[in-house]
This record gives sequence, structure tokens and C-alpha cells, in this order.
Amino acid sequence: MNNLATAELGAPTIPYPPELYRFDTAAEGITGGFSAVTDADIEYFHRHGYLVIHEAFSDAEIQDAVAGMVHLMDGGNPDFRAIQFEPSLVKRKNEMGPDERRDAIRKIFRFVDYEQRLNAVAEHAGLLDVLKRMMGEAPALFQDMALVKPPLFGSEKPWHQDCAYFNLPRGTTVVGVWIALDEATPENGCMHIIPGSHSEGPMIHFKRRDWQICDTHVPVARDTMVPLKPGGCLFWHGLLHHGSPANQSAQRRRALQFHYKPTSSAEITTQERMAVYGSEGKEVDC
Repeated sequence: MNNLATAELGAPTIPYPPELYRFDTAAEGITGGFSAVTDADIEYFHRHGYLVIHEAFSDAEIQDAVAGMVHLMDGGNPDFRAIQFEPSLVKRKNEMGPDERRDAIRKIFRFVDYEQRLNAVAEHAGLLDVLKRMMGEAPALFQDMALVKPPLFGSEKPWHQDCAYFNLPRGTTVVGVWIALDEATPENGCMHIIPGSHSEGPMIHFKRRDWQICDTHVPVARDTMVPLKPGGCLFWHGLLHHGSPANQSAQRRRALQFHYKPTSSAEITTQERMAVYGSEGKEVDC
């Protein structure tokens, strides 16, 4: 069990209503990896806004990815500095030993140009083929990050739509890809989704616990968990409502997350995006 969590932080603090997440429904997926994806599965993605693929990456590929992630976390590349710590621990980061420091990190990002083992995952031929079938053209990677929920205090990511963060035209088929490096469970903060919500259009977002959908606007009755074994993979549409609760277990939850867009996609301004997804400047209560 993590010494930092037990000795200093005790039981996890959950700064959100616990009823925001349900734990009685889990998403089903396909087995056999990327090569098993059929045209019916691609249609399922467009209809429901997500697709779960088990055994997408081999044990060796996942072990390489973890090694690459740890290499960057531990300062193995002195040119890489894109590391974000848990807010409650950032002031202590320089006092920590290697193991303690890894469990204080919330995410690393923009790493594909610094770590070939992680870039290999983002450029996996099977992954890119599925994305091409979903988009109807070649995909372009435009965001990469590794996400960590440390034992007992890994924080919540509130419900949101990814397109609220990106300056891309409405109607662009943005696809997020989430790859489990550790087992993702209901207890350690696996992803939660609202199937079909991508077809219901953009939601106004607010700066509350994060840039998020208002808690009272989340159709929680449709909440579906996505537990995954290492190597399992979730694809989701950029308008799909999704989030993840805090880690309440003694097991860390690490994952890679990539976002892709069609190579032909254009860009819009931040002002144009905010006109769609709103801000606290709009006269809407949350």
C-alpha cells in the first residue's frame, strides 16, 4: 500500500456528489484486438459513441509503454518537463523519493517526440486502421498524454465533452483513445461514459472542479463504467459525455490517452468554440 497515501492523506476526500457516478452497469466490448473489429463494430461506434476493444495491445507492448512512461517521470530525458502533479502534492515534489514522486504525478503530456516507446503506441498500425475506418480518412494525432490516478487520492475528472477543449469545427469526428496500462476498475477510477450522448450535441461547460458539464445536467441514469484489463482500449467520440471518479483503492491506475482528428480537418478560433460550448460569462446557472 502507498505510504504517502496512508500516512499523510488518510481516506480519500471526494469533493463531488457521489451520486454522480453509478456502479451497476459495465460496457461490453469485443475480444481479439484490432484485427477483430468488423464493419458492424464501426457502426456501433457511430451509433453509441464508443467502442471497447479488449486485448488491443500485447503484454510486451504494455510493458514497454510503462517503462517509457516511468523513464520520463523519473527525469530520464532532461529535455522533457511536461509533468503535472496532484495539486495537493505539488509543493512537496522536490522532497520525494522516486516511488513516492511517481504516485504524486497526475499526468504527463506531449511526450511522443521524447519517448519512442510511447510514440510506438500512438502510431500502432492496428490502432490507426480502426481510426481510419471510423473517420473515413487518415487520422492525425493532435494530443497525447499519460494519466495517473495514484492509490487512495487520485482525483476525479468531472463529466465533460472533449470537443469543448479543442478548436475544431462542429461536426469534426474527433476520437479519443484510452489505453489501460494497469487494470482499470470501478474502485480505482475507471472511465465512465454516457452511451449515445454524442448525438445530443454540444453542452455548455463551466469552470467548477474543472472545465466540465454542470453536475445537474449529467444523465446519470445512463452512466456506464468501462473497466479494462491492461492492453484494453476504449475509443470514444469527442462529444460523448465521460468522466472518472476518484481512486478509492490501494491500486494505482495508469493509462495512455490520445486524441485524433481527420487529416483534412480545419481549425476555428477559441472565440468560435466558446460560442458553442459557453462559459461562465453566459447567463446560465450551474
